[in-house]
Amino acid sequence: MSSPPRSWLARRVETALRKGFARAYETLRVDPDHYLFHLRTAHELPIATFRGMATLPIQTVDDVASQTIRAGMKLAAAEGAGMGLGGLMTLVPDLSVLAIITFRTLQKLSLIYGFEFNTDEEIAELWMAAASAAGVDIGREVVEKEVVSRFVPRMIRAIAAQASKEIVEKWAGRLIPLVSSAIGAGLNYYFVRAWGERAQQHFREKHLRLRQQLALEASQTPVLPGN
Repeated sequence: MSSPPRSWLARRVETALRKGFARAYETLRVDPDHYLFHLRTAHELPIATFRGMATLPIQTVDDVASQTIRAGMKLAAAEGAGMGLGGLMTLVPDLSVLAIITFRTLQKLSLIYGFEFNTDEEIAELWMAAASAAGVDIGREVVEKEVVSRFVPRMIRAIAAQASKEIVEKWAGRLIPLVSSAIGAGLNYYFVRAWGERAQQHFREKHLRLRQQLALEASQTPVLPGN
């Protein structure tokens, strides 16, 4: 049995990823309030808002981020092993779910480093991080000139196209049922790790700039008499 043409497979991969990212953005976003509660209870962090993450030791923030990436990796691996049993038949739903897991991991990393995604600017920043993780080069001037309603769909298409190039050859083994289960688990695992680590670097650099800004503001705050 010959393998399907690469161009056909690439189109299927890109379509699956695009649908997954769109669904994660439109209906399966991480709820910031629930996630703040999770950080405060599961990780015992003394914060009242996400901005409070900038008051914690940077090592603590990095550790929580690393744990979050590992959790996403394990979830993706489990999903890849299950979906992989069907080989090519489950390729599309598998990649759609993988895109959802990946983007939700990126959303959590954004919140961990203190950045919500409520405003248009914050949403654009989140997709900038996703683009960075995918290896898509998006200039800042492009973001500033576009409204989110047009910017996000364009980002989803660009990210899905780039990601499909990255993984289409690696997924060739998925065409063999049973064997593809182990391959799918491993590929999903390393896909989320790579994207998570690149997104973490993006948010960490922005987080460090925020710390510098807050420290500067604190040093410029006048001290009232008697304090």
